[in-house]
Amino acid sequence: MVRRGLVRRVLGVLSAVLAVVPVTPAAAAGSWRVDLSTVDGDDVNVSSVSGFLTLADSAWNPVTARSSGVLVTAARRFGSSVGRVIARVADDVPAGTAVEVDVRGRDTAGDWTEWTPAGQEFPFAVQVVQARISLSGSAGGARPTVRSVALTASGGTARAAVVTEPLTYRIYATREGLVGGKTSNGHVIAKSDHFVSFPSTKSVSPKGTGSYTAKVCRTDGTRCEFAPVWEVGPWNTHDDYWNPPDQRATFPTLPQGTPEAQAAFQDGFNGGKDSRGRTVKNPAGIDLADGVFWDGLGLTGSSWVDVTYLWTGTGGAGGVITTAGAPLNLRESPSTSAAIKGVAAPYARVPIECSVPGESVSGALGTSAIWDRVGPDLYVSDTYVKTGAGGPVAPICP
Repeated sequence: MVRRGLVRRVLGVLSAVLAVVPVTPAAAAGSWRVDLSTVDGDDVNVSSVSGFLTLADSAWNPVTARSSGVLVTAARRFGSSVGRVIARVADDVPAGTAVEVDVRGRDTAGDWTEWTPAGQEFPFAVQVVQARISLSGSAGGARPTVRSVALTASGGTARAAVVTEPLTYRIYATREGLVGGKTSNGHVIAKSDHFVSFPSTKSVSPKGTGSYTAKVCRTDGTRCEFAPVWEVGPWNTHDDYWNPPDQRATFPTLPQGTPEAQAAFQDGFNGGKDSRGRTVKNPAGIDLADGVFWDGLGLTGSSWVDVTYLWTGTGGAGGVITTAGAPLNLRESPSTSAAIKGVAAPYARVPIECSVPGESVSGALGTSAIWDRVGPDLYVSDTYVKTGAGGPVAPICP
């Protein structure tokens, strides 16, 4: 019984992910060239001119006074394990501009790695690879041009099949605001929006997905929200503080779980400044979109919150929240009349601990009396959770 449950769990997660990110047929590890001629819905402020990639608008991001853009490639499946992807880039990079290539991979359990600079090893061997090409313009409006990108994959060793819990840290949260602006993945920020932002490019979900989702709760546990990561900030852009020092992109002398801004504000680290030399005025390590801040958590001002970085865990069942745009209520018990204890945002990928029979609900995926427990005393109707399976992907709750 347990063995069949685990199989259903893995297949459910993998099917849900595959439904979001289409992949090419299996190929042998080796070299391939990125198609720079096709720009589609998950790409941001880039255009292809005669097969070369450049920024579409040199004044696209007025907040930073520097234009930026991203091309996310199609995912590529391999017939053997991959542990590293090297990039060879031919580009024209005027002064003040930059081109970066990051890659991520997914293993048979359906777990994505974080976005990793090309050339670095993945934390475990993967079978599916996706690349992200980031372009940055100068303050004066200069734009880089990418003429070609060739990627080469080499083998790797698969990780042991163990289940690990995702990391959780208490972090100071501020409100994103900026309604009408654009996130780094191209989302136009709306009033009462539902997403979060971390000061690292490693955990940004492509537009319209929740590959990287955070669970954010008030410190007393009375309200929580599951929300996709769609933006970079506050303060820094390469501070993946949830990772251990030997994996952290910057500031490796800081303790794991301590944002650089927090150390700068509280202890004078780096002279009290962020990576760009600005004086840090608060210890924030997460920004919350207005809907998360006000509606999901019921906050009235900047506050400490408990953040779970769900993509850092492995092996659990999961599903993607599918609603008509509005967040889904988290109920205290499996009934639409039960107390609301927060919300799950559209596109968020939620963990499914177990399932229970409850009130029959007609939702986005049909009618069912199955409810999924996604945390202690947190339940959602299974008719709004896309798992890719026709039945429960987790065991019945005890």
